[in-house]
Order: sequence, then C-alpha cells, then structure tokens
Amino acid sequence: DRGLDAALSAIASRCTVPVKVAVGLQGRPAEAIEGIAYFTVSELLQNISKHSGARSATVDVWRSGDRLLLQVTDDGGGGARLDGGSGLAGLAERLDAVDGVLVLDSPEGGPTTVTAELPWRDRR
Repeated sequence: DRGLDAALSAIASRCTVPVKVAVGLQGRPAEAIEGIAYFTVSELLQNISKHSGARSATVDVWRSGDRLLLQVTDDGGGGARLDGGSGLAGLAERLDAVDGVLVLDSPEGGPTTVTAELPWRDRR
C-alpha cells in the first residue's frame, strides 16, 4: 500500500545480511508491475541469505523511460548461474512472461549483481 520503497525496506530488514535500499521513483507503476518487482527483490534477497556468504547487499530501483529497473548486488562468493533448474532460472522465466529481462553477473569469487528490467505501466 505504501509503495516499493517501504515494501522493499521491510523485506530487506529480514535479510540475514545488512541491505541498503535506494528507490528513486517519481510515482508508482501499475500494481501488477509493483507486485512483480517486490516478488523479484524478495526472491533475490532470499538467495543472498541462503547461498551467497555475503556480508552486505544493496537494492537499487529506478525508472528509465518506459522501464522499471531493479538491481540487487551482494559482496558474496559469486558463482550464481541461470541454468540447471535454479530459482534464478525460474525467476527469469517469470519476468520474460511480462516482457521483462533478468541479467546475472556473478563471477566466481564475487560480487554478484542481478539486474531486472520490467515494463513501466502507469497505475490506474
């Protein structure tokens, strides 16, 4: 109800590592897009808690033209992959279904950066 900043800050507070959240949006996207953005960040923070060995993470959210961008970065060990039936592969498929994109950069030794891009649809 209070927008992505408040919602993402709430889930970040439950992550097992400290997370800095920065949301730079003027206005709010459509409820469906906002929900997908929330779910995406929630899944990525759960992955950080379970698998990364990170000491800290960041979540950045901004709008570029007609796209909503989310970037989650951690300072863990890296080595995350999109193949092999991972949760990240499922997340990429869900984003693809709504004309979204998931980009993973996770070299061995880290850090890991996941960028998600969703269509911006205005709230009605």
